[in-house]
Amino acid sequence: MLERIAVDEAVRELRPDFAVLVVTAKGLANGPSDEQSAGWLAQAAAKAGDDPHVESWREAYRAFGAKPQRTRPSVDALLRRADALPSINRVVDAYNAVSVEYALPIGGEDLDAYQGPARLVRATGDEPFDVIAGGEPAVEHPAAGEVVWRDDAGVTCRRWNWRQCVRTRLTEDTENGLFLLERLEPYGLDRLAEAGDELAARLRAISSEVRIESRLIEGP
Repeated sequence: MLERIAVDEAVRELRPDFAVLVVTAKGLANGPSDEQSAGWLAQAAAKAGDDPHVESWREAYRAFGAKPQRTRPSVDALLRRADALPSINRVVDAYNAVSVEYALPIGGEDLDAYQGPARLVRATGDEPFDVIAGGEPAVEHPAAGEVVWRDDAGVTCRRWNWRQCVRTRLTEDTENGLFLLERLEPYGLDRLAEAGDELAARLRAISSEVRIESRLIEGP
């Protein structure tokens, strides 16, 4: 999976400065949020602040027709509620905390729920995106030209990093995780690597036997 993850040329043309650090973590032993993961969230809240990286993501959203005031980039949404980040489960708390601390969009998903490799593309508009609406399963579709992550079965995350689908969400039962750490200029690649190392350290704190691999995808 790791070597097959790709960024489509149409996305490259939109933002040539885009890079993503892809991390797989196999052998996770996730569980309910605990004192340690709550501490990570509190630590992140104490470090949260304004960062030019957020404005870069707002500009990227505008470039494909999204309104970042209505559907915010994930890091923007997290930073705005950094003082009240919800505890979800240990692994989700870990990557949300790193996302806030490093002002970096991070997606975490269940690798075993994927059908084919993840790839970042501009949508045609007919791809399925499964959600819960009114308490019931439902299927939505992205706008044509929208930047989305997808696999062979459909969209896994809409508007680049705005909202993940239900099918691949990371739960307490997840054993193998996929994490996407996404950066735009002026965010440095060294800082991106540091965030990846910090995420890996927290995943090892949760699951000492976890097997972690990573791959940086950058450049035209």
